[in-house]
Order: sequence, then C-alpha cells, then structure tokens
Amino acid sequence: MLQSRRILLIVSGGVAAYKCLDLVRRLRERGASVRVVMTAAATQFVTPMSFGAISGDRVFTDLFDRDDEHDIGHIRLSREADLIVVAPATADLLAKMANGLANDLASTVLLATDTPVLIAPAMNPKMWAHPATERNVATLRGDGISFIGPAAGEMAETGEAGTGRMAEPMEIVAAIEAHFGGAAKPLSGRKMVVTSGPTVEPIDPVRFLANRSSGKQGHAIAAAAAAAGADVTLVSGPVSLADPAGVNTVHVETARQMLEAVEAALPADVAVMAAAVADWRPATEVTAKMKKTPGSGPPALTLVENPDILATIGRHASLRPRLVVGFAAETNDLIANATGKLTRKGADWIVANDVSPSTGVMGGDANTVRIVRQNGVEDWPTLSKEDVAARLVAGIAEALSKADAS
Repeated sequence: MLQSRRILLIVSGGVAAYKCLDLVRRLRERGASVRVVMTAAATQFVTPMSFGAISGDRVFTDLFDRDDEHDIGHIRLSREADLIVVAPATADLLAKMANGLANDLASTVLLATDTPVLIAPAMNPKMWAHPATERNVATLRGDGISFIGPAAGEMAETGEAGTGRMAEPMEIVAAIEAHFGGAAKPLSGRKMVVTSGPTVEPIDPVRFLANRSSGKQGHAIAAAAAAAGADVTLVSGPVSLADPAGVNTVHVETARQMLEAVEAALPADVAVMAAAVADWRPATEVTAKMKKTPGSGPPALTLVENPDILATIGRHASLRPRLVVGFAAETNDLIANATGKLTRKGADWIVANDVSPSTGVMGGDANTVRIVRQNGVEDWPTLSKEDVAARLVAGIAEALSKADAS
C-alpha cells in the first residue's frame, strides 16, 4: 500500500522523538521513501545522524542552509511529498501551524505546503487540555489537518498521567495507510475479542495474587486487529500501557471480572485469549489488612480455582467464536503442554511461548512463539511483539477467508 509513497516526516522536540526512528523503519519496510525534517529542539533528543542512518537520506534541520536554499529548498520539501507527517507534534509547533508562523524550517515547510498533513501530538496532559491548545487543534482540524492520537497513559515525567502520549509507531503507520486507501482491510466486518495482561486476585485491601504479564503482546494483537479493520473489544487486566487507538477497551482486575467482560463481548468471529489469568484466588477476601502477630507464623491462605476463560469460550454452548486462539506461557515441555491445552480447552490454535526468566519474554519487547494446531506445529522466528501480532492477525484473516470460501 505504501510502495513508492513519499513521506516527509517532521520531528519536533519531545521525548517521543525516539519512537520516530522505529516509525521510519516501519514505513521503509512497507516500501515508502522517507525524508526527515528536524526542529532544533528535536536534535536535543535524537541526533540527525540516527535519522539519516534509518531513512537512508539526508536529514534537514536548517532554514538558512546555503546548499539547500539556493533553489528555495523549503518549498521543494513541502511540495515533493505525498504526505507530511508531524510526529511528535509539540504544543509549540501546533500553535505555530494554527497561527501561520514560519520562523524555522519545520514551520516554514508546513506553511508553504499544499500536501495533506497528518499530526501525531505529544505533550503533557495539562498542555493538551489547555484552552489555547484546544483552540489551535480546532483551527487545524478546520483547516483540513488530520490527527492520530494522542493516547492516554503514563507520561515520561514521574507521576504524570493522562491524555498526551504520542500514538505508537504502528498506529501512525495504520493512519498513513488509511490515508492512502488501498485494498479492503482483511478483517473489515469481523468482530474480535482479545484479552490481555494479568489478573489480580485480592487477599486483603492491600495485597493480591498476580503474575508478571505486561500486556504488551495482547495489546499489540488488539491494535493489529483494529488496523486490519476488525471491530475489537480488548478486555485488559491492570497494565501500565495506553489503550490501543480504535479499540473498545474494558478494564478489569480479577479473573471472574474478565470472564464476565468477555462473555458480554460475544458474539464474535474471533477470540484471542492472550491474558495471563490467575489460576487460583483466595477463598475469602479479608476486608481489613491482615496484621502480623509476632511468634504466630503466617496466616493460612486457602485457595480456590478461578474460572477457566479459554475453556469456557472454547466450549461455549451457543456463542463460541468461529476461531478461538489461546496462549500457553510455559517454562518447560512447551509443545507437549501446549498440545494438551489445545485439546482440553477446545481451542483451534494455541500460541505457545517459553517464558522462562532467561528468555526475557515476560515484560520484554520480543517474543518467540510456536503456533500449535491439530494438524501440526508452526515455528516462528524471534520477532518484536508488534510483528508477532501482525503475523498472527494476518493468519487469522486468512483462516476466516478460507473458511468462508469452503
């Protein structure tokens, strides 16, 4: 879809500038050519050399560059692209754009262009919510500028959270692809429910049972499915991740709450159960903090089994999705355990991965998975969790298409 498309990326000064190195890589993987303009502030976060190495082209930073401006280089930059992407777009740059200021290369290019512009804002939540920024955004929308994000979540500053995070690189790529159109999205018209993250089971008001799941893989799957056109409901346990754009996210804590939310999201064409659900919970939740009594030893903790969400959905009497995908996070006997899980729980596929501490999968950014089906096992190389998600979603779309044709 992006083959031979010319993208001009304008990077302004924000912590999220480092994510745009990955954005450039993703665009080039899809066949786009990318030229980068950086503001002076942006060079304080990422060097022009880094963007030059990733983009394979010169990086532009200076409005008064003697070599570029002999033929009005800023006009040429503004007109030669098929799309201008501003990421991250700071409050300062939004204000310049809304008010027609042009006192550096980035703002001059944006004022001189007749090319479509896509903006990915990134700033402190109070800056995003400020009336001045709201006026500027309204003005830019009225001028025909498109926006992706910002998302809600934790900020770079300690103790700061809210709406202001730049959209993730793959979300920006999806918005760019949507701008150019192209073939129908492979999951358009499909409904998918995805679970992600851990569940937590209260012991008392301050203690709980949980696990080390970060939710990165489940959230990536939800985002990839939405980018592929699916109507996605993400049921997430407690994580520190922003809600994926274009996804209906339901926040839960316990396994019982997660099951209830999943069943409420049915019927669906596909269920991907990526959450690491606690197998047990305390038989009773103490309403006051349990106190340590010297010399008496720890209190007895009686556990009971939680509902099995994958088995419940895989064997649902009336609302079983057409394709049920489970996950098997194992530390030993990976394929044997995953194969047993496939049979016991009524799943169609099991995504099996080794989560031993040495692998770094739990909480990490990469994953090595094997897809277990009734007819065999497919080995995948080590990939980023976003790439695992994209590949899995592509496989889901292909499976549904084949089923429709049969």
